[in-house]
Amino acid sequence: MKQLGRVRRLYYRDGLSLSEIERRTGLTRKTVRGWLKAAEGTEPVYRRRPAEDTKIAPFAEHLTKALEIDGRRPKRDRRTALKLFREIQTAGFDGDYCRSPSLFGAGARPVGRRWPKPMFR
Repeated sequence: MKQLGRVRRLYYRDGLSLSEIERRTGLTRKTVRGWLKAAEGTEPVYRRRPAEDTKIAPFAEHLTKALEIDGRRPKRDRRTALKLFREIQTAGFDGDYCRSPSLFGAGARPVGRRWPKPMFR
């Protein structure tokens, strides 16, 4: 890893403090300290957290199917995220509205048509 080698060089060869390495690299002191404590030649390993089941997971298939259907409809006839939220609420979803639009991201694009690019990121 390129960054790991740079951190080791700054500390051992240039004699910089952890705080100065933090300023120059943008890494936290805790990360720098952990990298320096690791044995030579070992790269940091990051454990991926297991995915948690969410409240909206049981309704993902319904929402995906609705988006595919809406993708073939004229723009004025498509359902909004709020209307889809009301549909899954009647089906038993008890979560908040703020969680439901998370399924409408890049992975939930309708078949056949492209959605316009989001205005804000």
